[in-house]
Amino acid sequence: MPDDKRDDAPPAIPAARPHLGEAEIAAAVAVLRSGMVVQGPEVAAFEEEFTKVSGTAHCVAVNSGTSALQLALLAMGIGPGDEVIVPSFSFAASANAVRLVGADPVFADIEPGSFCVDPDAVAALVGPRTAAVMPVHLYGHPADMDRIGALAERHSLAVLEDACQAHGAQLAGRPVGSFGAAGAFSFYPTKNMHALEGGMVTTDDPQLARTLRLLRNQGMEQRYANEIVGANMRLTDVAAAIGRVQLGRLDEWTEARRANAARLDAGIDAVTVPPVAPEARHVYHQYTVRVPAQRDRALERLREAGVGAAVYYPTPIHRLTPYAHSGAELPETDRAAAEVLSLPVHPSLSAGDLDRIVDAVNALEPK
Repeated sequence: MPDDKRDDAPPAIPAARPHLGEAEIAAAVAVLRSGMVVQGPEVAAFEEEFTKVSGTAHCVAVNSGTSALQLALLAMGIGPGDEVIVPSFSFAASANAVRLVGADPVFADIEPGSFCVDPDAVAALVGPRTAAVMPVHLYGHPADMDRIGALAERHSLAVLEDACQAHGAQLAGRPVGSFGAAGAFSFYPTKNMHALEGGMVTTDDPQLARTLRLLRNQGMEQRYANEIVGANMRLTDVAAAIGRVQLGRLDEWTEARRANAARLDAGIDAVTVPPVAPEARHVYHQYTVRVPAQRDRALERLREAGVGAAVYYPTPIHRLTPYAHSGAELPETDRAAAEVLSLPVHPSLSAGDLDRIVDAVNALEPK
């Protein structure tokens, strides 16, 4: 009998569902048949088309979001002896990129509502070695770029936006990735759009864009004419071709995510749903709620109900082994790490899926 009950249960709702359809497959096959598979016309076209998302004059494609962050820091001249202020409540890549260029991450606390870095916390950390600040547009919600930009200008700091989760997010109608000296996006399969793997650096600075193109390609624009020391962080044309197909559907998928989030907002009453700051366009890479009591038990119950919930991120970066020596005290970050729980919000959800998610959440203990 227990086996029969399991057979009758509806399929579990996945936390994410990357899309790879016939159009993506056809685009990849066309590149393979062309013989031009690395740093070719598909990459150039992808870069040009992505400027419509970023609102910047230049886009430089690379092989991952982490590479985008790392190369942007290098291109801005950030290195040994410098400090970069970053939020600890993020994926480790945000801090790893800083360490990889030889600089030191300094961890700032977050705002409780947006989960993004708190500008007041950033201001308190600015010191003689501070060279840059890296706001993260976490879960698809834009950070407070007006206050961060004013702070950076006051202290002559560079701003690198980690927009790896925020394709199409905006603040007062302005796209993320266009506020700082540079922005970085990721095209990992679980992102709002993907290219199997890849990244993009966005900027309005033509010299910075040229330096980025050199850095990703062994320091050369012309073969064997190396100008600087560079790396091999190029994007393949196969990835770019898939990314172009996905980019063509990004607006549609974003509106589906936003509509799904609105349905969850309207139906959920047992936990705290994600607030959205005034003038912010949230693109809901994650739909992240707060469960102040027994979060891990709530996660277990949701999974038992077939809802693919997940926690991003259970351990803040400043408590991970490579950074545990920082000594940072970040109460809002620690509280978020203990309370957050992300629910499915991806475009593949049906109306029935959304009803199941709402019912499962509301069956938890009330907030």
